Amino acid sequence: MQGLHLTADLYRCDCDGLLMTDAEALAGLCREATLAAGLTIVGEKWHVFPDYQGQPGGVTGTLLLAESHLALHTWPERRGVTLDVYVCNFEADNSDKAERLMGALESAFQARESQRERIMRGDRDGPARAGGELLLESLNEDSVYGFRFARRLLDQRTDYQHLELLESDELGLTLRLDGSLMTSEADEFFYHEALIHPAAIAHPDPRRALIVGGGDGGALEELLKHPGIQATLVELDGGVVDVARRHLGRINHGSLDDPRANVRIGDGAAFVRDTAERFDLVYLDLTDPETPAGPLYTESFFAHCRRILAPGGALVLHLGSPFHEPDQVRGLAEALGRTFEHVRGYGLHIPLYGSYWSLAVASDTLDPVTLPAADVAARLEVRGVEDLQYYNPEVHGALFALPNFYRRLMPCDAGVLASA
Repeated sequence: MQGLHLTADLYRCDCDGLLMTDAEALAGLCREATLAAGLTIVGEKWHVFPDYQGQPGGVTGTLLLAESHLALHTWPERRGVTLDVYVCNFEADNSDKAERLMGALESAFQARESQRERIMRGDRDGPARAGGELLLESLNEDSVYGFRFARRLLDQRTDYQHLELLESDELGLTLRLDGSLMTSEADEFFYHEALIHPAAIAHPDPRRALIVGGGDGGALEELLKHPGIQATLVELDGGVVDVARRHLGRINHGSLDDPRANVRIGDGAAFVRDTAERFDLVYLDLTDPETPAGPLYTESFFAHCRRILAPGGALVLHLGSPFHEPDQVRGLAEALGRTFEHVRGYGLHIPLYGSYWSLAVASDTLDPVTLPAADVAARLEVRGVEDLQYYNPEVHGALFALPNFYRRLMPCDAGVLASA
């Protein structure tokens, strides 16, 4: 199974037009390049598609190799080609041969632009001995990071998304939704403590709080550490809540069934729009803006959240990575700034998210930046908030000390006060 898989997407190719439409010309090129690279052809198949709307059809072809395969597809109307070379490295390392073959084909098509991927496939003794299944996640179009997972416990469709439950020795049980890592047993405290406690401690007496999203229950567990608070959690995907109840107890510690929590399965946007309740704190614990949660990152939704805040209340949410997603962070901060009097950006590195991450507290009156460390310590003690792994009185202020590059993305009043 172990091997090298190369792909290339070629755009605006300036090659001889026959290579786009003539199966024999294309097959001849591929045979010659394959043999020159030292690979062994054991079979082949070529298909020419019929003309479509006055344009010639493209060609799909495959060379079966003793080492694995070469596959390609042409789009003459777009002058585009996709290439796929896979070689098995089980008995010998054929990686250089695969690279030579791919390079020869790319040169022949003379693409003005191309996009390549290089994937290491499998391992001789299976994924467990190799360190597990490597999953990569994008921070933007140019940056990726990843983790290895030794075990896959769940892989299923909910009513709304693809849910995976994975496990590794480093991260423990880890929840992944639609290909994005959400939370893990080992590092959940970075995000959940930072999301909940800065605003909750800054509020002198929080009694009612709303979490939109957060079906894993980790944010709810942190919120319920504050005595006297009643929490409402509205999660669209009941499948996430079911999995969290059954498998993620080390993250939520039973909070989803706490009598102080009202867990509702439904549309969070509709709840916020229609509710007559008022909340001291509203938390948006959502998937990223490019997911179906996108409408909850809009200025109109922020205005709905502002409407349901009690006097002295605040909205809290994450904005993304200020380094990898500066335009997103700036745009969200500006939308918040047009809705609330004050926007307080803060941040920390979150291991599971692969980057320094930005969050924000938005309010007309509540200002977490001005709360001294001594007052943070006093409120933590009076409320009996314990079992914290990240947040403490000194960290409270440090969270709001923004690096200059991040500060420049925030509304002016946030940057000035955050540096005070």
